[in-house]
Amino acid sequence: MSDLSQVAALDALEAVYRNVTAVVGGLGEADLMRPSRCAGWAVADVLYHELLDARRALRTFASPADRPPDCDDVSYWTDYAPAGASRDGASNGGAPTYAEESAAHARHVRIAAAAYPPGALAWEWSETAPAAVRAGRACGHKAVTTQGHVLTVADFAATLAVEAAVHYLDLTVALPGAPAPERASLALVRRVLAGLLGAPLPASWDDVAAALKGTGRDPLTEADRQALGPSASKFPLFG
Repeated sequence: MSDLSQVAALDALEAVYRNVTAVVGGLGEADLMRPSRCAGWAVADVLYHELLDARRALRTFASPADRPPDCDDVSYWTDYAPAGASRDGASNGGAPTYAEESAAHARHVRIAAAAYPPGALAWEWSETAPAAVRAGRACGHKAVTTQGHVLTVADFAATLAVEAAVHYLDLTVALPGAPAPERASLALVRRVLAGLLGAPLPASWDDVAAALKGTGRDPLTEADRQALGPSASKFPLFG
């Protein structure tokens, strides 16, 4: 269990969700088809992926756990191993690897997002995202369950904010007029990356650079590798 404040985690989530809403609300169909940082996904695909997360939040905040937390806002991300690795890093007896599960999810997202009429996806996001935040603020459970894990409400909200912060960078790569990334959620990304690494990230990286390099969206430079030393082999820390 981490030392995160539930209010602060939900504030960060609300701020980054608000940023996403501000961006997508004014996009036409052509803009929704612009490329993102996620291979094979357009802006609309990233938005639909984020909508799935907001829907999951609504379910999770209403799903109290009957056992203690088994992970926090950092260790939650150990399930999201670099592409090609299995979830536990070992032989899995033929079960799908995380990379295979990701490919199947990417295919589903592309198909589902394409089925929305123009404007409908942004509208559903604009209704669902704030509802998820309200559900988090109203949640009185000590811990909640999602994806086979139990987390405190604060830690779960932080995982949502981290995911949204990274995907905001994906969503806006070809949208130069987008608002600047939200600072509190990016700080949570840096916290996760440093926690997974077991050491502070290079001070020369701002929070955007940390998010992009730490998740493999930007490659490490030679200077980065020298600064990281042997820890460079651990990158990307999550995908």
